[in-house]
Amino acid sequence: MTFDQFRFTLRATIFEWLHLPERALAAWEGSYHANPSDLVAIRSIAWTHAQKARWPAAALWFERALQQDATHADSWFNLGYAHEKLGQPDAALAAFQRTTELNPKHDRAWYGIGMIHAQRGEHRSAADALRHAADLQPMNGAAWYALGMAHYHACQPEQVTTVIEHCLIHDRPTAKRLIQDAQRSDLIARLAE
Repeated sequence: MTFDQFRFTLRATIFEWLHLPERALAAWEGSYHANPSDLVAIRSIAWTHAQKARWPAAALWFERALQQDATHADSWFNLGYAHEKLGQPDAALAAFQRTTELNPKHDRAWYGIGMIHAQRGEHRSAADALRHAADLQPMNGAAWYALGMAHYHACQPEQVTTVIEHCLIHDRPTAKRLIQDAQRSDLIARLAE
């Protein structure tokens, strides 16, 4: 680490601690210019742009991070999220899939895959991915709701029932919403149990 890189990294860390993201970003950029292979600086620049919803810049910097380390699952996930925000579902799907190849327990990537498939009307594929997300995070009501709706749109009523039964135990508001949205009035009495 060069002296300039150390100086900029120290500044960036202090500015982050003081909750001054723009000043931290400038310092991280200084560290990057002092050493273009500074992976911590590259990821920090990407993350700061993502936090500020500057999606084109975030995607660019996450791609730079992956050029340095293509095995970093979280960088792939963050790149996928940036592509999703940019309205690029194919690129987002590819990045999310790469994330799950590197880390099969990355629940947010499975959720992203499921939601892209659902938006495309590929409900069975959505259910497969969302099942992974729900299994990895059993208390994530959003994942269970999306899973139930994927089964509903795929015309799989038995699986919808299974999801609702899980939600009745762990998340009754989600169960109620799913009963309504999946048109399962036959299960409404279960809410009173």
